[in-house]
Amino acid sequence: MERYDQLYRLYDEFDAATLRALQDFVDLFPPVDSRVALEHWQEVEEELDDRKAEIRDAFPATGGTFSELAARASRDQAFTALDLHTKYDRGVNVLVLDVDETLRSAGGTDNEIPRETLHLLTEFHEAGMPIVVCTGQTLENVKGFLIQGLGNELVHSGDLSIVYEAGTGVFTPGHGADTKRLLYENLDSDVRAIFDAVRSRVLSEAPERLRRGCHLQGNEFNVTLKPNFETGSADAREVIDRALVYELDLLGTVVAEEVVAEEVKEVEEGAEGESQAPDWARAYYASQDPEIRGVLESEGETPDCDPEDVPDAVSDIFERIDVAYYEADAAEIGSLELNKVVGVEAAFDVLGLDDPFAAVMGDSKSDLRVMKWVAEEGMGIAAAPEHSSRDVLDHVIKTDELVFDRGKAGEVLRTIFAMNRLAKLG
Repeated sequence: MERYDQLYRLYDEFDAATLRALQDFVDLFPPVDSRVALEHWQEVEEELDDRKAEIRDAFPATGGTFSELAARASRDQAFTALDLHTKYDRGVNVLVLDVDETLRSAGGTDNEIPRETLHLLTEFHEAGMPIVVCTGQTLENVKGFLIQGLGNELVHSGDLSIVYEAGTGVFTPGHGADTKRLLYENLDSDVRAIFDAVRSRVLSEAPERLRRGCHLQGNEFNVTLKPNFETGSADAREVIDRALVYELDLLGTVVAEEVVAEEVKEVEEGAEGESQAPDWARAYYASQDPEIRGVLESEGETPDCDPEDVPDAVSDIFERIDVAYYEADAAEIGSLELNKVVGVEAAFDVLGLDDPFAAVMGDSKSDLRVMKWVAEEGMGIAAAPEHSSRDVLDHVIKTDELVFDRGKAGEVLRTIFAMNRLAKLG
């Protein structure tokens, strides 16, 4: 209990809130060409140093660590960090971070990563912490905003890896032949052929209203329809719901055409000569995902068959293909053999992490796979924003309760900072 008692004393005897405000001012003060502003910054820095010195004097054995804790973490964050260190007896040695609606949020941060979060990530990098950015976005999109926010030097440092398109590829600058791994090239040719066919037809065969309302994201492999409206809006929700139904139907049709099997040929035509393939896809994926089932029901497009009616040759292919629904954001077809877990494993390999203990931050079902993986393997902790999917929140709450407000990823990063500083004390 000694460490808990010391923390109680730290936050009871010293004005940590003012200390954090001073530290944030020093850290986040923008570069300005003003002598008066610079003099004020120097005055604040001097006051910050004086207050830290008081803490160092009060805690001879741990003062250096405690002064940084008080300057970076709130009381709640510090005690959460101590609980985590007590539970796991180690610190975090790699960050695995989703971007959209995790690091940045359209609802609270103008869809930009807050300066506080960017600064904290930079500090983790300078302390030698590898960072894995794990996203469903295209590589070029991710590289662009990371270079803009974190700087070209950090992105190309060799300690940052980008898992893009939810695990179809991994980009780790500075690692020679391993700099870019195209994981989708490891898939069987028959599965790749299905994706090629769906991609080539997804816009050309779409109803005109759907073509006007969404666009095909420029992925290397996944087939992702995005709305031509603001993410999260009513218009975006409407068009993505329609896009999901359309993608299911097209996938079923393509799989039925590509699968050469007598049982498919015999049952593919319905009683009135209409293809049953779209219903097969609807029935299969509705049984796999309650969100997809809910969209089909709300659109009046529930299947006319049961999952058991899907021919084995077709369901065998469906078992390898993922259909993902992100409300008012995207409808996506991807590979179940390629997901964020596969991508993160590849990133760890390239980064040379033999004994990773990760902090995984995300909001969606694809992030949940990584969270469950690190939990099952004893390789990390998970955190999520309060607006995450229900399954994600359930997992995070059942593990370490690291739930943060929209646009406030920095709160968890501060907790991780405190956890790591406490881990160094032993």
